[in-house]
Parts: sequence; structure tokens; C-alpha cells
Amino acid sequence: MSESSLSEEEIESHLRGKTLLVYLFMLRSQGSLVGVREVQKALGFSSPSVAAHHLEKLRSLGLVEKTPRGEYFLSREVKVGVLRFFIRLGRFMIPRFLFYSIWFTTMLIFYSILYGHSLSIHNIVAIMFGVLSCAIFWLETIRLWREK
Repeated sequence: MSESSLSEEEIESHLRGKTLLVYLFMLRSQGSLVGVREVQKALGFSSPSVAAHHLEKLRSLGLVEKTPRGEYFLSREVKVGVLRFFIRLGRFMIPRFLFYSIWFTTMLIFYSILYGHSLSIHNIVAIMFGVLSCAIFWLETIRLWREK
């Protein structure tokens, strides 16, 4: 596999299971060098050779590079699979839906404080739509967080 000729679709087909877990670990460790034993301990692999296999697979995909001392670092970031729905904030991967969830919840709270005291049909419908929107966005946020 030549790293320059692989498209994101091809990378996505190889980036599954434990290899994806190692890639996520590398994303969280971006900017620092990571050793085989560090990956093995962090991800609970049975032996260093399992971690080395998946790091080498990532290297063959062109996502990590290896230093002469045998440590690895992230060289390319790709948005594949569930990662498409996440945003990086420093070392944290946050679901995009979290921002929508917070926005709709804040709007619902302010609307309820400012207009919710009158129980007109318009306010009841607006609050129902607000609650439904918040519930959907929060459920999607939690679902994505669990999938990661």
C-alpha cells in the first residue's frame, strides 16, 4: 500500500477494530512521540507485538511515522467513519452535535424564562418543539460519544 495513493475511502476500509483504537489513541497523543509499550498498556493489548502490528499498519496507511528510536507520531489526520462527526479541541475529540445541543438547550431555557409563564397555545407549541429538538440533539450527541 503506497501512502500517497490511498484515498480516504481506502484508508477507511483498513481503519477498523483495534487499528482504529490505536489511531484514536494517536489522535489524543498528537504532537507527542508514542512507544509500542505505551500503546499496549493504554489500550490493554495482550502483548507489545499486537500494538506494533497496528502501529505498522497505520504507518503503511501513511497516518503515522516512525522515528529512528522506534517511536511513532501522527503525521496525517483523516476524518473517517464516526470521526466525521467530531471536532478536535486540543487533545479532546468532541461531537459536533454537542454545540447544537448546548445552543438549543440554552435557547429553550431563555425562552421559558422570558415567555413560558403565559400558557398560550403559541408558547406551548414553541416549548414542545424546543424540548423535542433538545432531546434529539442530546440523544445524537450521547450516541456519537458512545460510538467513539
